[in-house]
Amino acid sequence: MRLGALLMLIFVALLAGCSSAPRAPVETAAIQKPNVRTPLPHIARSNSADVLGNDVVFQAFSLIGTPYLYGGSSPDTGFDCSGLIQYVYREAAGVSLPRTTAGLTSMRTANPSESALVPGDLLLFAMNGGRVNHAGIYIGEGRFLHAPSTGGVVRVDELGSSFWQRTFKGARRVLSSN
Repeated sequence: MRLGALLMLIFVALLAGCSSAPRAPVETAAIQKPNVRTPLPHIARSNSADVLGNDVVFQAFSLIGTPYLYGGSSPDTGFDCSGLIQYVYREAAGVSLPRTTAGLTSMRTANPSESALVPGDLLLFAMNGGRVNHAGIYIGEGRFLHAPSTGGVVRVDELGSSFWQRTFKGARRVLSSN
């Protein structure tokens, strides 16, 4: 019984603390608002490559957690790195890309430097120090999304980590603003 009374007292005290005295009415005729128009902020128009790059990133994010499967190219069964890229670009941008990392590497597209990457760019890695054998999708802010390896799932990693810096071999810009 005492606990119930104590809880009721605390509840009433909280309600009293939230209340405030009513304000006196203000004469609206005495207050004049200046007739000043606030300018709207400038919104830069995005080109179609920016929009498609964002679509690619959103599509890729929807696949986070999908299991890795060597040779996989479907969210139903799983992905390997190039299968993920091929699927995402086809679904989000209507772009058909090569199915292998060798094919992605040999594409005749712009090769942006690491400092000029934009969301949607492809990243190429040589995991064993030799030829490119892994790829991911740059998502912005120094991060990329990829299907890493057997036993893993589609995930986001930091491009700036020492491992990815050691294995990074370049980028391909599939979506251009032309």
